[in-house]
Amino acid sequence: MSDAARRAVLRTEKLSLHIGGVSIVEGVSLDVDDGEFLVIIGPNGAGKTTLFNLLSGVVYPTAGRVMLGERDITHEPPYARARLGLGRSFQTSTVFSELSTLENVRIAAQARLGGSAAIWRQADRGRAPLERAKNALALVGLAARSSDHAGALSHGEKRKLDLAMLLCGEPRLVLLDEPTAGMAVEDVPDMMELIARLHREHRNTVLMVEHRMDLILGLADRMAVMHHGALLAVDTPDRIIANETVQTAYLGDPL
Repeated sequence: MSDAARRAVLRTEKLSLHIGGVSIVEGVSLDVDDGEFLVIIGPNGAGKTTLFNLLSGVVYPTAGRVMLGERDITHEPPYARARLGLGRSFQTSTVFSELSTLENVRIAAQARLGGSAAIWRQADRGRAPLERAKNALALVGLAARSSDHAGALSHGEKRKLDLAMLLCGEPRLVLLDEPTAGMAVEDVPDMMELIARLHREHRNTVLMVEHRMDLILGLADRMAVMHHGALLAVDTPDRIIANETVQTAYLGDPL
């Protein structure tokens, strides 16, 4: 692989967050390469979502920095990071339930393309955001539900809608925080296949938090293990599974 292909899209340097003297995230240094699929795992309370909050600007670190490409975004607000190509989903759905599925995605597309994103404007006021929204719904398999209220979608469909809204921003780096959280068991394989296909076909760089090892073993290029707010190991899935320190701290009995 060339040096350009291996260039880090995201880099953290000794990133830390201390609250009231308690260490929530401690000294995390991590590179995410262009086009990579990197999964962060760890037990509850390991600091995974807090790390995502630091990366996306929801909270600011007490030490360290975050680089997006060659730009220091450590103290940039979330909207600025989004404009620079960092997109993030949350564990809970963030859709507007009373609006149609299409209008939810149209607003996201309008915000990315510029101009007014006011929800009272007609959806066909601008053709570019409307077409982008339709394409995103088709990508996630929700084209047939475009005129339905978002509130009428199943939980799994709402998670797909979240993904469509995220993709409308055309992010260079996608942060997915447990995208299958709360989904019915039968919906999980379809969601994971969708994420794998989007990465495979569109070459998005993906950083994902997931606690279920079985879901990501055939998907991740590398895995990062967090424990007590710090990085315990970063390596290929096979090596992570074989790592005795990881087994003891997180996986339990050897696999």
